[in-house]
Amino acid sequence: MNGNDVPAQSPGPAQPGDPDGPPRLGKEPPAAPPPGPLPAVPPGASEATRLLCAGTYLDDAYRDAVIDELYVHEERFAAPSLGIDAARVLAHALRARRFELGWAAAVLGVWILAVLLSQGLAVAYAIPVALMGLGRFVRRAPVPLWLALGLSFLFRWYGRLTLLTLLAVLTATAFDGGSLVSRTGWSGSGLLPGSSPSEFSGGGLSGDYAGLGGGPSAASGGGSAFAVWAALVLPVLIAALVALQRGQFARALAGELSPQRFPDVVADPAERSEGIRFLRLRQRIRTEQHGPMVLYRAAAPFCGAGEPFKPWSLSVELVPAQDRPTEPLDNGAILARIVPLVEALRTPSGPPGTASLVRDRLRGLEIDECVFLPADGLLTRADAPYDPTGFAEHRAAAVEEGGETRRHFLRIRVGGWNEGVVTTVFVRVHTQGGMLMLEVAPHVLWPLRQLYQDADRIAHRHRHHDHFGRAVWALTRAPRASGEAVLSLLRGVRSTWRLFTGGHRAALPEGPARSVRELGSDGEASLFQDMDVARYLRTIQARVAAGVTTALREAGYRTEEFEQRVVHVADGGVYVESAQGAVGIGDHNTVTHHGAPTSAGDSASPKGRS
Repeated sequence: MNGNDVPAQSPGPAQPGDPDGPPRLGKEPPAAPPPGPLPAVPPGASEATRLLCAGTYLDDAYRDAVIDELYVHEERFAAPSLGIDAARVLAHALRARRFELGWAAAVLGVWILAVLLSQGLAVAYAIPVALMGLGRFVRRAPVPLWLALGLSFLFRWYGRLTLLTLLAVLTATAFDGGSLVSRTGWSGSGLLPGSSPSEFSGGGLSGDYAGLGGGPSAASGGGSAFAVWAALVLPVLIAALVALQRGQFARALAGELSPQRFPDVVADPAERSEGIRFLRLRQRIRTEQHGPMVLYRAAAPFCGAGEPFKPWSLSVELVPAQDRPTEPLDNGAILARIVPLVEALRTPSGPPGTASLVRDRLRGLEIDECVFLPADGLLTRADAPYDPTGFAEHRAAAVEEGGETRRHFLRIRVGGWNEGVVTTVFVRVHTQGGMLMLEVAPHVLWPLRQLYQDADRIAHRHRHHDHFGRAVWALTRAPRASGEAVLSLLRGVRSTWRLFTGGHRAALPEGPARSVRELGSDGEASLFQDMDVARYLRTIQARVAAGVTTALREAGYRTEEFEQRVVHVADGGVYVESAQGAVGIGDHNTVTHHGAPTSAGDSASPKGRS
């Protein structure tokens, strides 16, 4: 062994402090506290609210429905707005309608001016415009599909060919100096009832328009040419208005409705541009939409929560256990066991070092108690008990009474996909006559309409499109814009008339008829979103069942029957028991039961998605 050799160490157990050995003796480092829930996004700044506000500029039917529900029908309470701010959507709906009425009035004004300057020649555009509008109407008519498609194709293309022919004739006439009108005797006034082309034959223009060219001699050429040019410019002017209107929408999406600026509610121009009526309603809506007190109408008690997703109920006999004494069991005690187990879903299960990286939406789970109260019987909307004292009184009375109209629920909500998919589970328990009744009503708000989700893409494409593409896009939509302008003005007049003559402000209060969030949803979800909803529901329902089981066991009651039934009923089956055994009807049901029969019934509602 030379001097550079190192003696080999004898094998042995690793010692404390070695790299591979156990830690040295001493106090363990304090465990890192579990990460808190995900930071909550205010409903008024959520992505769902932003897209719904953008939808009011893109979808006139949705905009009118929002205004009718929240603005015209002042007597209706606002539906619960889960994950959104309905007052802000209303502000943009009113702003969008004001813009639309302004653009519609501008289009109508251009039409009137063109008809006057063209001596009625511009009225000829009404024929192809009406034909193309009729084609769109027939396509949605309640007739057989083959007939609707055929008639729609015929009307639309006949209107397009008529319009192209008219434009070609007008263009040739304009560049011919108006002589074509003089030679053929064709004048726009000949299209009007009670007139004949012969009145203007030879290029002579009578009346106030005869002097447009400077006198009788000029009227035969210059006056006719001017009228033709006035008619020919009409589509160009309407197309310019269409492009400017879409440009205004694109600027709004890049400005106050952009993801960067939208969270600043105070700086939103839509919040500051409305009148006293809106300010009064805005305060009421924001008080009602997120409060724990839910004023409802009997026909739709869960309005605002979305589509029912396999609601179910379960009833079991409270059988005392033989090995321990029983204690009184009330509804509040059962809920007290459910809440901590559900709240624990916010805590990640991984190591402390990686727990903060978990982005599961269950970390943002919300749980609260709500009381459903019928709106009937109130004299004014302001009489609703939304104050904390009023809610506390109703909550204390409703949690144990098990009433029919006033009902207490535990509300568990998970807002996934930026509040685009909202899963809400309503839980109600009641003990009566030695029986335990458990009601679970899951509801899902499905994603917003694809048009609203594409609002940013539509605005970006318009802002970055070349001038030629914008011009072609606007020209192709000019015929439709004329008919839509008339319809917009008629809708505005109808809404204003109903606002001032309906007497809604003095009417007795009503529950909500429609929900702003539900109106903006189309019920279509991706596979990922369906999987998330199923996971949220199974997880929450499992914790609810565990809480009820714990409450029964601690109160001295047997839990075997409840544990057996809740698995099958929660999965969408129906548990039917008889003296010979039990039968589970539904998916994945395998039930074996040979106990004594009991008078209990379980059900899973067929409503909702399966």
